[in-house]
Amino acid sequence: MKYLNGKSHVPQTKRVGSKLLKRLNILRRIAILPVILALAAGAPARAATSPTELIGQFHSALLEVMKEAKTTNIQQRFKMLEPTIEHSFYLPLMIQVASGSHWKDISEPKRAELIAAFGRMSVGTYASRFDGYSGESFKTIGAVQGPGSTVLVKSQILRPGKAPVDLTYVTKKFGEEWRIVDVLLDNGISELAVRRSEYHRILVNGGVDRLIQALNEKTAALIKP
Repeated sequence: MKYLNGKSHVPQTKRVGSKLLKRLNILRRIAILPVILALAAGAPARAATSPTELIGQFHSALLEVMKEAKTTNIQQRFKMLEPTIEHSFYLPLMIQVASGSHWKDISEPKRAELIAAFGRMSVGTYASRFDGYSGESFKTIGAVQGPGSTVLVKSQILRPGKAPVDLTYVTKKFGEEWRIVDVLLDNGISELAVRRSEYHRILVNGGVDRLIQALNEKTAALIKP
């Protein structure tokens, strides 16, 4: 399994330990703050009724896919995870934030293409990362108020005989439902901030068509048999 940290890789706000609060204080001071505040401005779709419930459901779906990895191929895992990713993440807002100031210049038809391409790439990424099971489990540690209207849910991937992998999910409420809008890896790096930097270069050099092409090419490479 390829964990989210990239080395071998992914309100019922409760009282959490000092470690989580310390991490939150650090996060508020680093470069992800503009991304999280931009995410705090977005709008709706379908998910869970609390941040921790949302993450619990997402982890359950990932674990099921991991346990079936020996008998499924990458395309089958893609199909299994597709509805989970679509209902757990608020993909339209995420790609809007990742596109930065370029978003306002993208036509509605091209926005739809871009959202679809970003969604497929997101599903392909998780299908590729979670490709086996060796007794792993997920643990939700707690939730704490984040910048703007976000809630940060601290969790871990527990690995037998190995150090846990820390993950912090940035969640936001849309109407009565919660969605994931970013993932902070165990080194504190925002996945969305990394993508924003990458996509900016593509948009400057090749425009939205090139970004759509790049996302589709990445998905094809991820789910290639």
